[in-house]
Amino acid sequence: MLKAFDPLDAIAPAPFAAPFAVRPAEPCARFSLRIDPASLAQASEAFGLSIPSRIGGVEGEEGRRAVCVGPDEWFLFCRPRDGAALPALFAALPAPLSLVEVSDRECALLVEGPRAAYALMAVCPLDLEAMAAGTATRTLFDKVAVLLVKETPERFRLEFWRSYAAHVHGLLETIGRELAAGL
Repeated sequence: MLKAFDPLDAIAPAPFAAPFAVRPAEPCARFSLRIDPASLAQASEAFGLSIPSRIGGVEGEEGRRAVCVGPDEWFLFCRPRDGAALPALFAALPAPLSLVEVSDRECALLVEGPRAAYALMAVCPLDLEAMAAGTATRTLFDKVAVLLVKETPERFRLEFWRSYAAHVHGLLETIGRELAAGL
């Protein structure tokens, strides 16, 4: 059986001495959740994690995480093996909701190191150094819509459509070369 093409398979650690590193994030199941915020407690119980109500709020770790991206919209991340059971858990909720798996559409890169925020700001309009760790935002990376999670002061997770993987990684390689060259 042939393996489906995944543009992240071609991404290797950068061969230059950049002050940041880029690597694909661990595989995960991804879901877009739309629900009335009044039903958030029930949704949190179904997901097994407190789902944040504040836009930009992040709860959980890499194995199970919830990110609030709008007044009634969240991204939920879990281990691939847990993703198959998630729709049934939410189907049991009495509240109207939309839970759509977007695992095949999305991919993620981790950008980390002492100059990670500075590197990302080369093509991102936000002051990522001022952004609090443990928060998230939707923004543009060059012309690519991304969900950016600042996991720690020196580690960022970029979630974006898989079809942009080569473009996003290529930009990061270029920025790394420029920083390594002192530009």
